[in-house]
Amino acid sequence: MSAQKMREVVRQIQGLPTAQAVAVLAVVPRKSARHVAKTLKSAMANAEDLKLHKDEYKGMNTDNLWVKSAVAGTATTLKRFTPKARGSAGPILKRTCHIKIVLSDD
Repeated sequence: MSAQKMREVVRQIQGLPTAQAVAVLAVVPRKSARHVAKTLKSAMANAEDLKLHKDEYKGMNTDNLWVKSAVAGTATTLKRFTPKARGSAGPILKRTCHIKIVLSDD
């Protein structure tokens, strides 16, 4: 999915608590919202895992996590071609993106 489509959804959750961000993404009727929600849940699980296994994160409160930043950046574009009239070809650009979500407990 293109980064432009993802950015519309990602902007909606910046600065929200994680529980509220998950609720917002559940009602957004876009395919990109499902991808962002999956990434957010993964980030929340990673924060929980850090708290359990790393000594420097023992005091982190995972109940009060909020979305510090959420970014959708462009990634590689797959280039395909479709046949056109008179033996020519037209390009098809299949755009992809990377979603980066940073959580904080401050």
